[in-house]
Amino acid sequence: MTGARVFQVADALLGAAYEPGGPLEITVQDGLISAIEPLEEVPSGTRLLAMPALADAHNHARPISTTSFGCGLKPLETWLPSLVAMPSVDPYLATAAAFGRSVRGGCVGAMAHLTRPMGLTSLPEEAKEIARAASDAGLKIGLAIAIRDRNPLVYGDHEPMLRGLPQDIQDLVRQTWLGAPRPSADQIALVETVADAVADMPGVDVQYGPNGVQWCTDDFLTAIAEASERTGRRVHMHLLETLPQRTWADQAYPQGIVRHLADIGLLSPRLTLAHCVWARPDELELIAEYGARISVNPSSNLHLASGIAPVAEMKKAGVAFAMGLDGCAFDEDDDALRELRLFRLLNAGWSFAEDLTPGDALKAACSTGRAAMGLTPGGTIEVGQPADLMFLDLDALDRDGLMPVDPRQYLFARAKQDHIVELVSGGRTTLQNGKLTGLDLEAVETELRAQYRAALPTTEESRKAFAAIEPHVAEFYKGCC
Repeated sequence: MTGARVFQVADALLGAAYEPGGPLEITVQDGLISAIEPLEEVPSGTRLLAMPALADAHNHARPISTTSFGCGLKPLETWLPSLVAMPSVDPYLATAAAFGRSVRGGCVGAMAHLTRPMGLTSLPEEAKEIARAASDAGLKIGLAIAIRDRNPLVYGDHEPMLRGLPQDIQDLVRQTWLGAPRPSADQIALVETVADAVADMPGVDVQYGPNGVQWCTDDFLTAIAEASERTGRRVHMHLLETLPQRTWADQAYPQGIVRHLADIGLLSPRLTLAHCVWARPDELELIAEYGARISVNPSSNLHLASGIAPVAEMKKAGVAFAMGLDGCAFDEDDDALRELRLFRLLNAGWSFAEDLTPGDALKAACSTGRAAMGLTPGGTIEVGQPADLMFLDLDALDRDGLMPVDPRQYLFARAKQDHIVELVSGGRTTLQNGKLTGLDLEAVETELRAQYRAALPTTEESRKAFAAIEPHVAEFYKGCC
């Protein structure tokens, strides 16, 4: 068979149920799995476990950990404005580092919600550099362009919070966070301009990226819904991530925030909602009814004190839920395998109630998220499916080698990115023994850190402003929303 690749493995997680089966031989041709045949005995050498590669359904392509800029140990509402500490750097290096870590962590696709463009060039030019970085890393991406037109600092009127601050701090706060937004029509048009700029660059699905309901007026969200229906372009948006957002939404939309999204036409199969930590059962049923999906982001929710998403309720309601890393995996290393383990452990249920099975977790991590970034259906090892495959060192996972054990037990108890022997995207190897084939990740991160160190003085005044307002922002949410 010309151009075919053959992988012989000791075991594999097969089909939509991710049931183990092996030893076997997987043949790949033209980017697809063309044959799966049993073997009479385990191949010699290192025993391999084959499983579908992962698809990160919600990320922001952050260049480097925000904790390194002093932004750790904060709830979302104070963490977001603290990100002014991060200066602008080369957009190619910034996203190559993020995308490279995604591949190293086991992903063939990631949803990049571009909430903090570098701004050193026009956004279409920056998008070209982002697309080039994704291609070099071997990652297919959804690229949601963040758009917003209200509540730039807090969910509501910021003026009472600013009163009493020294005038120079007030001026700096207004300059840093409170600039007038561009007209909504211009922001929507910019998304289309970005899409045109990267149209000839494969593996990039440009989307509308409204930051969230609390950051977008009703007229703006309605216009986005109409544009999405007209163009077929996908939408990626945060929803009900934190308790203050839940409180704000209930006050602003007493008829129900999810019902409101349905009424204005935003709920549809084109929509992915990130988080939904504080969504209620009736809201989840409505999301399911309209065919939207949810990206659950366990580590990010824990790091930012947002809570634990009601995955069991999502499953009960029939919601299509995926797994995302949100640029903030548990050890801030973008290890998607470790995130998969945490995702299941947090949501499996207590005692004998198995709310989230291993198959459920694998579907969320491997399959459901693909639709969020415009990838072809897949995420399973079956003939005819995309050859997006991960091969793990089963000998290392089965470190004691005592007796035959279902490999899923090892996967959900021990697996991490260090166990990946090879990652294959569309039949092409993108990671081999911890090294990316198309990108020198270590060199990229070394240069990126050097650029950040050199640029840090440019954010000194903004960091001073944030230090002055941080306790006031916190008090705003402690008191009311």
